[in-house]
Amino acid sequence: MADASIDPTVPNVARMYDFYLGGKDNFAADREAAEKIIAIVPDVCSTTKANRDFLGKAVRLAAEHGVRQFLDIGAGLPTQENVHQVAQRAAPGSKTVYVDNDPVVLVHARALLDDSKDTRAVQGDLRRPQEILDHPEVRDHLDLSQPVAVLMLAVLHFLPGHDEAARIVETVKQAIPPGGFLLLSHFYTPDEQERKVQAGGRVYQSTNSGSLTARSLERITGYFSGLELVEPGLVPVQAWRPDWEEDSVFDLSVPGLLGGMARVP
Repeated sequence: MADASIDPTVPNVARMYDFYLGGKDNFAADREAAEKIIAIVPDVCSTTKANRDFLGKAVRLAAEHGVRQFLDIGAGLPTQENVHQVAQRAAPGSKTVYVDNDPVVLVHARALLDDSKDTRAVQGDLRRPQEILDHPEVRDHLDLSQPVAVLMLAVLHFLPGHDEAARIVETVKQAIPPGGFLLLSHFYTPDEQERKVQAGGRVYQSTNSGSLTARSLERITGYFSGLELVEPGLVPVQAWRPDWEEDSVFDLSVPGLLGGMARVP
């Protein structure tokens, strides 16, 4: 049923993300839109790959802190080093639920996870977080009275409303028990009217998401209010616990993707 709603002529943000990562699950319309973004922001591919590295490092760290449940909201297309793969390697038996409202994602995810008893993929809309938290498959697979790591990576910036984005994060935070974690990355700009940001936003207007909204450091930091940010705090994804010390140098005067991980006290 999901295949019927896949339109290859409309650029799709999940398939564009796949293209940035060097994947092959994309169509001509996706590649054309992605190339426009690359022309505006030449380092978007390296930033996307750094976001993937951030995911892996943060999931491993959550597992090291005893978390055995992972809820990935806005999961995107499956690729290498998915949440469930990283989690199960770090802590065998870990359970993962992927959530997305994109039929493209669900088709691929369900095919990939067909034989994985510890992993589920369900349909859910980020804009209705309580429905995700109350979803029967989520409730059946995860025990939300026990620590869980919730991931919202590179997804909130597709919501144009600042108040709506803040409300969604707050709803999710309230559902994470003590000892759990919020993992979040978001498109950042020091100037919300910055020319490149506006140009990139116009490209994303033609996609299935319909928008791309960069937010300030202050707004993104506010998402972690009441939580304990894990070192090194909220930084460009390239600088989050880098493998090489020189990678930790970063510049917040230019737009980029910020990543952070915080514990529920």
